[in-house]
Amino acid sequence: MRRIAFAVLFLAASFVHAQQQRDDALLDDLDRVRTFNAVAISPDGKHVAWSVQGIGVTTATTAGMDVHLLPGDGDDHYLAWSPDSQSLATVGDGGKDQRQIFVTHVGGSPVRVTNVRGYLAEPQWSPDGKSIAFLFIENAARAAGPLVAMSRAVGAIEEHIDEQRVAIVDLATKKLRIVTPADMYVYHFGWSPDGKQMVAEAAPGSGDNNYWIAKLHVVDVSSSTTRPIYTPQLQLAEPRWSPDGKSIAFIEGLMSDEGSTGGDLFVIPAAGGAARNITPDLKASVTSFAWTASDRITFGEDVAGESAIVRIDTNSSSMETLWRGEELVTSHDVIGASLANDGVTSAVIRSSFKSAPDVWAGRIGDWKRVSTTNASVRATWGEARSIRWKSDAFDVQGWLLAPAQMDAARKYPLIVWIHGGPASASLAKWPDNRAALLSRRGYYVFFPNPRGSYGQGEAFTRANVKDFGYGDLRDVMSGIDAAAASNPIDTARLGIWGWSYGGYMTMWTVTQTTRFKAAVAGAGIANWQSYYGENDIDAWMIPYFGASVYDDPAVYARSAPITFVKNIKTPTLMLVGERDGECPAPQSFEFWHALKTLGVETQLVVYPDEGHRIAKKEHQRDIARRLVGWFDSHLKTH
Repeated sequence: MRRIAFAVLFLAASFVHAQQQRDDALLDDLDRVRTFNAVAISPDGKHVAWSVQGIGVTTATTAGMDVHLLPGDGDDHYLAWSPDSQSLATVGDGGKDQRQIFVTHVGGSPVRVTNVRGYLAEPQWSPDGKSIAFLFIENAARAAGPLVAMSRAVGAIEEHIDEQRVAIVDLATKKLRIVTPADMYVYHFGWSPDGKQMVAEAAPGSGDNNYWIAKLHVVDVSSSTTRPIYTPQLQLAEPRWSPDGKSIAFIEGLMSDEGSTGGDLFVIPAAGGAARNITPDLKASVTSFAWTASDRITFGEDVAGESAIVRIDTNSSSMETLWRGEELVTSHDVIGASLANDGVTSAVIRSSFKSAPDVWAGRIGDWKRVSTTNASVRATWGEARSIRWKSDAFDVQGWLLAPAQMDAARKYPLIVWIHGGPASASLAKWPDNRAALLSRRGYYVFFPNPRGSYGQGEAFTRANVKDFGYGDLRDVMSGIDAAAASNPIDTARLGIWGWSYGGYMTMWTVTQTTRFKAAVAGAGIANWQSYYGENDIDAWMIPYFGASVYDDPAVYARSAPITFVKNIKTPTLMLVGERDGECPAPQSFEFWHALKTLGVETQLVVYPDEGHRIAKKEHQRDIARRLVGWFDSHLKTH
């Protein structure tokens, strides 16, 4: 018997080892896929530039000829062509761990034009091409934004505010001038056509926390003064001046994260006055835009989980969809295209569940491949398709990724993957290593876009206000039923996982139902009341809860997983970054402690020196392995 038992254990260990080797081989393959951060087409439509993480910035003609690789790390999320299309501004390594702005003439070598100490981003050429403006935090201790690791909280705790301002460097003299006040944090900006003014999205105080109260300001460049011209009802993003100088456009909507943009498109007189919503009944979310004439705007749109590019007449609000597809089309971090002056020639980064990201250029919707960085990569997971279903009064959409290998005689376990935000969306893009690994290991992966998501219009995005966890969970559960009705899914083997708001929804879900046999909560939120005092961005909560936790604690308790924690039966793994400022580690500790006390199987992993966005490759891989291992141990039958 001992020999038989030893043989069985040996075979089981051999199987696990072989599976781990296959997983590592897949992760190695996925790591070879390069990440594109930005693409920009020159105003004359003849050249295109793109940045690739770990490679650098590449320039080429839109036909893919005369390719030049510029030195750098490819971390550029903004690339800027000069008005005459002859030079490119980039942000790259300037030595001594300091990034600087470089200008490269077409076919030439980069020339450094700044010599600063601090954080800089988003270079924009002045209309006359003689200077470059950029966002600048002088002597910044870290990169801007709450996604990066927060400074360690030790010693006497005092709030230190690094203000992000707009600086201008004169290209002839290399002299630098800051043109916004020291007490004002600028999130994004744009030049006026005459170069005498700028429009800025800005707020006083903490940049991490005050995005949700930012106003629209006009900056006088010569006097370095600002004046507010519009206070939004919710949040605004991407202010842009019209070509004739008479109007300013911006996106306004309920946005839970700065940089995750979605909402309606507004236009306001540049001199100030009433703002006008020109997409009031849009059943989609505007994510980016560009003026293509004084009365025309072309915008990127999330429409039911798909990407689209739309042209709108700013006077009549009549719209024309120029392209729509089941893929992700971006110019940097959100859906949209980089447009040439003619308004139709464009460059995009395209990816889908089947195709790895690469750069394409040409007329909108008639793009031709320009880069071949990921051209040889092939998908090794199952087919993906859009799922639509009814939940309460809403039409809801999500994506269903099938297992890589299917047997018609079998049913397969399902993992529900809830996106962060909640104002965000799961889109039809090249999957990350966790989704790929799950599909390869025989799981369906379901990406729902419940109420609170982008893609169905502002009413849908606002539908979870003061209702976190309730209506959105009903959407998710009815989506599972819709997916199982037409696919071989074993509903007795369900798992759930997510990061950030998805981590919260995972914690919430296991307090509300026992349908899930395993859960993984990444950077979750267990207790909205304690979270309010622990996180670095509490201002985002006011539009969702209607008041601070000190004024209305009940509305926070109503949606807190900890309120219902004694209902939990589901084995739950928790993962979090040690220095996460958005969803601090104590939230995961609190949930983990409760589950341990209640005798529920649980585990907590804290990643050292990581923020909300896990940056280190070894930690990303560890998350993928633990995620799959947790679900395998609770959902797979061998």
